[in-house]
Amino acid sequence: MGRPRIEPVVWRAPRPGRKPKPSLPPLTVHQVTGAGAEDVLVDEHGHVFTGVEDGRVLRLTADGRRLDTIADTGGRPLGLELYPDGRLLVCDADKGLLLVDKKDGEIEVLIPSGPGLRVCNNAAVAQDGTIYFTDSSSRFDLEFWRADILEHSGTGRLLRRSPDGSVETLLDGLHFANGVALAADESYVVVAQTGEYCLNRLWLTGDRAGESDLLADNLPAFPDNISTGSDGLIWIALAAPRDPVVDLLLRTPPRVRQVLWRVPERLQPKEKRLVWVRAIDGATGRLVHDFYGKVPDYHMVTGVREHQGTVYLGSLNERAIALFALPQTSHP
Repeated sequence: MGRPRIEPVVWRAPRPGRKPKPSLPPLTVHQVTGAGAEDVLVDEHGHVFTGVEDGRVLRLTADGRRLDTIADTGGRPLGLELYPDGRLLVCDADKGLLLVDKKDGEIEVLIPSGPGLRVCNNAAVAQDGTIYFTDSSSRFDLEFWRADILEHSGTGRLLRRSPDGSVETLLDGLHFANGVALAADESYVVVAQTGEYCLNRLWLTGDRAGESDLLADNLPAFPDNISTGSDGLIWIALAAPRDPVVDLLLRTPPRVRQVLWRVPERLQPKEKRLVWVRAIDGATGRLVHDFYGKVPDYHMVTGVREHQGTVYLGSLNERAIALFALPQTSHP
């Protein structure tokens, strides 16, 4: 299939701040039997779950010695969450919003992929089973995510599925809507806009219920999946540092980007081999942790999960998950 046509929108990106000094602790890397372990999820037993590009959902034991396939969605599993009844909630870019039984692999389709849900990407689940999830783009399928970034038309959405099955749009006009995180007290939900380098917060309870604001703006990299850690912080996977060339292109006339989009992918700039994750205070936006560095065997972090002092990483490009111990003092 040929590349879709893009209709670029002009946008002037704010100038990013400086990159931090290398601060990444040593990584432990566990290979998995599939490419693109995009997200990571840790259960109460320390088992780590991830989905790979051939459709399988995998479970790695806490000691890293055993890897099992628990289901095959037949699509492209991305974000993973624990559902209150013990099943896995799977955001599948090809199949939609799914529930997967961890014991027998049985799959229930909550919302099928289609015109109303083109790229189901990431989610967060409330205690009552309410699901907050993203549809990244109504213009492009997942394989053409670069087109959405380059076009900058903002067709992503944050949606909510209530326990009775009803679905509503909470925020729209998002630029490649990506990661979702729910406050520990469920007072707000946060969504990442990969294409505008920011996190938006929507208040769910209290005097500000229904209001949205910017929790983090002008990030120095492309935010991907986000999650609420056991420490209560909002953890952000930063897939790649911002590219000055991309920022420049976004302000050029649309014709320039239309021409560039036709350049074969092998000739386009490649992402830098970095590992970068941050954690912020969800109430104030204050930066609490900033881990950045280069390692020879891991890069492009698209999923992050802090669990009882260990930080787990997923990658759209790697055949592995990685983890590191959270230092006792790591404030920037």
